Amino acid sequence: MTRKRTARLRRTLLAGTTAVAVTAVTAGIVAAAQDPAKGATGPDLRLIAATTSVTLTSYKEEPGVYLDLGTYLIAEGRPLELKVTRKSYKDPVAVTQTVYAGGKAKARKLPTGTVKDFSGLPDFAEITLTDKAGKKVLTRHENFCPNNASGRVRPDAPSTSKYPESCPTNPFTLGSVWGVEKGWAANTYAGSYTEPVQLPAGTYTAKVGVAKKYRDLFGIANRSATVKVTVVERSYEDEEGTTGAAPRSAKAGKHAGHGAGHQAPTAHAGHGSGHAPTPAEAAAPVTSGAGPSYNVGHGPLKAAPPALPWALKKKQKSSLSPQAGDTSGRTDGSRQAPALEPLSKRPTGKPSVPDVPKPDLRSLPAYGITMSDGEEDIPGKDYLAFSANVWNAGPAQLVVDGFRSPGKAKMDAFQYFYDAKGKQVGYTPTGTMEWDPRPGHVHWHFTDFASYRLLKADKKEAVRSGKEAFCLANTDAVDYTVKNANWHPNNTDLATACGEENSISVREVLDVGSGDTYTQDLPGQSFDITDVPNGTYYIQVLANPEKRLKETNLNNNSALRKIVLGGKPGKRTVTVPAHDLVNAN
Repeated sequence: MTRKRTARLRRTLLAGTTAVAVTAVTAGIVAAAQDPAKGATGPDLRLIAATTSVTLTSYKEEPGVYLDLGTYLIAEGRPLELKVTRKSYKDPVAVTQTVYAGGKAKARKLPTGTVKDFSGLPDFAEITLTDKAGKKVLTRHENFCPNNASGRVRPDAPSTSKYPESCPTNPFTLGSVWGVEKGWAANTYAGSYTEPVQLPAGTYTAKVGVAKKYRDLFGIANRSATVKVTVVERSYEDEEGTTGAAPRSAKAGKHAGHGAGHQAPTAHAGHGSGHAPTPAEAAAPVTSGAGPSYNVGHGPLKAAPPALPWALKKKQKSSLSPQAGDTSGRTDGSRQAPALEPLSKRPTGKPSVPDVPKPDLRSLPAYGITMSDGEEDIPGKDYLAFSANVWNAGPAQLVVDGFRSPGKAKMDAFQYFYDAKGKQVGYTPTGTMEWDPRPGHVHWHFTDFASYRLLKADKKEAVRSGKEAFCLANTDAVDYTVKNANWHPNNTDLATACGEENSISVREVLDVGSGDTYTQDLPGQSFDITDVPNGTYYIQVLANPEKRLKETNLNNNSALRKIVLGGKPGKRTVTVPAHDLVNAN
């Protein structure tokens, strides 16, 4: 008898749900007041409601409503800017605020424990709902990502925000930048990173305020926003035939990543592209920053979309849209991610590797580790699935072009080098690109970008993944505090990053600060451990295994994650110990 095992990889969203002790924060505020930035000025922050009333839909088939109430935090005078970092996985996450004194930017260290991870400020918004009779029916706290869906609130505000457009959730994130641009407002709704609430159809009054610890920390006035809430109950059947789209719910709107087809790009549009990278692409200035990341990666992992501005959702033709206007190649319903364009022809002249800044490829420890059958029932087989990420610590982009000679199946790949002004000053051959026609791929892969290996306790190889060719895309914001990090990368989704079968050339880029996650859960990619004995092993993620790519440093390309295999054939188990302070399997 064959036992069918169904194991799907699921992301552990690191939404901060543990409240910081008030006494600890109070003590921290006193300490912060004694730092060198004392007397410096920050932004004028206030909470507002964009509308006095909202209508929320609860579906009979999937009861519950998300409290997207159209409340925003506005930054006036100066932007709200927070830098969130950890020195290593042995160190807790720390946060500093950029403030100004005498016209100069200074770092104000915020209290220890203000944040626990990189998903936002925990328990920032306080929400209270009362019914028509004035009876309190709900009290809850919501986390706040300052990078959440934002918009200008006055015409003289900067036309674009320099800050990223989401908060990263990769458990091995190293650094992030959060901000609300001056004259802009950020939605306080936590998006799909929050949980729905059960509310019967009817009318309610919602009061939304900022928790006292944050009012004291940032000098926010104690004024709550009041919104009338109408909850209506509907059925999916009621909506059939209107748009043909799936209902927007906890499940709808969560994008599939690489390996799941081209239906779901993962981030917002970046700069336009030409025949060579713009200066921002080739060597982004320190004041630019890097882009959004919903941490999807190549594989079946689902990513929660950012919270859409309430006004944008009002423009939806139907409440059934997973996200307003989302289609292939779209991101948050309002932007189209442009494709990167390679040079018009393959490079000529003598190849050279000039003495200019180069990328620094590094690997993150594996995560999302589980036993899986790759959604297929393969009798007598046990597979170990995992997610792996290779990122670029900079200070320069990795830029690779592929060119196909007429009639040939593979493309010749070249790595390019740029000076500080973005001018191409050299190139070198760096392997090949190949077309992958398999479902879930259907794009061009750059060969030998990374290698995945299962090592024995003595670090000798036991199993190697068959996956070593990749389409490069900036799926994760790993560390946006490194030099030249690009807070708004271009190729963030497969709909635009990896070319078509009939392409004659392709450009693939890994930006500074960003990483590319691949989920290894399919047979041929995941580790076949059917004949591997129980015991302690290490998953190795190795970037640039053949050293074909030119880097700043080749000695930091490997990352190991300890695991323990157990169980019996057909019922194998995997235990994943914490990696220093990161306890995410």
